[in-house]
Amino acid sequence: MQAAVDSTALALSKNADSMSAEQINARASEYFKSIFSRPDVKGIVIKGAYSKTSGSRIVIHGSAAVDTTFMGALGFEHLPISVSSTAAWGINKLRVALALDVTGSMAEDGKMPALKDAAKALLKQLKAAARGPGDIYVSIVPFARYVNIGNSNYNKPFIDWTDWDKQHGTWECAGNSSYNNSHANNCKWKPDDHSKWEGCVSDRGTDYGPSSQNYDQKVLPPNSDASSEYPAEQPDGCPAAIRQLTYDWDGLNDMVGDLRPEGSTNQPIGLVWAWQTLVGGGAMVAPPKDNKYVYSEAIILMSDGLNTQNRWYGNGSSQSVQVDERMYDRSKNGSGTCENAKDAGIIIYTIQVNTGHDPTSKLLQNCASGRDKFTEIKSADQMVAVFESIGSALSKLHLAD
Repeated sequence: MQAAVDSTALALSKNADSMSAEQINARASEYFKSIFSRPDVKGIVIKGAYSKTSGSRIVIHGSAAVDTTFMGALGFEHLPISVSSTAAWGINKLRVALALDVTGSMAEDGKMPALKDAAKALLKQLKAAARGPGDIYVSIVPFARYVNIGNSNYNKPFIDWTDWDKQHGTWECAGNSSYNNSHANNCKWKPDDHSKWEGCVSDRGTDYGPSSQNYDQKVLPPNSDASSEYPAEQPDGCPAAIRQLTYDWDGLNDMVGDLRPEGSTNQPIGLVWAWQTLVGGGAMVAPPKDNKYVYSEAIILMSDGLNTQNRWYGNGSSQSVQVDERMYDRSKNGSGTCENAKDAGIIIYTIQVNTGHDPTSKLLQNCASGRDKFTEIKSADQMVAVFESIGSALSKLHLAD
């Protein structure tokens, strides 16, 4: 009887806000009796109530009685049964960050078109699950070796221009010197205007390696420490700029349609910036939360390869253990971005699109919030089904306690 009442509550939740109180009671009784068949249960009464206080909820209450056998001799001819179930929505709000691998290998085996179809299918599901503006927010973080935080940040104090200034500029020489380089005493290097920067940044730290603060493993905001700033880069293949949390569904779909593959694989930078979009700080601005609601936050990390290169490690073609350890390594200080994000309450789904017969990624397995949240697929055309499965899990109505 409890299971039948649970099912009734879920079924009515789909249209409760368009029904009168009388219609809810009638439909609740009709639906319950269509799925519950126990002749020994007598006098069934099913009642439903719908409210919109602090979100929407429907409560289904059922009562009945069962004839007794031996207990009748003690004066108990009937045993009463009472069950109830609540389906709630609008109390829980959802924020989802998509960290999408757009490296060069995504151009192979139909992976990029499949990713676009899968991401658009997921966005369609999440849009349908949102009952109102702001119920569900989504961000998109395309990543390769770098991420693109947007050229509009070029005048912000949290950008580290040290390497960029060394690599982009011209020699300016005074007088009639025929030399146009550093060999002439009257020549001076002039960096390009920072507005020419395309928006790409690499991993935070020092020129020689990650800092002891592990800024990119804990989404710590920039501060007076130079290694906390975002190092400006100008690679040949700068990914599309991050789309921060929004419910502009058309804009999100347009961005997915414009994704292009180029560069080497640095999953940690995609993961940390996906997390950064959820919490805000630095170059990212997360919408404020309302304390009347409960917020669920999730990251979907999709990659088609193994980590090959970040700011300091790897050659761009073979797997780099050092890059892996930035993302997940319980044995080292900071424990890696995956564990820190999960400890902060972020649900992580990971997808390995393994069309190149690589080993199964233990890194992505360990990074996921449970083995049921890691998926390995061997063919690009499986991507849509995987994204839709995750979309169903994220948007599914849950019975309230």
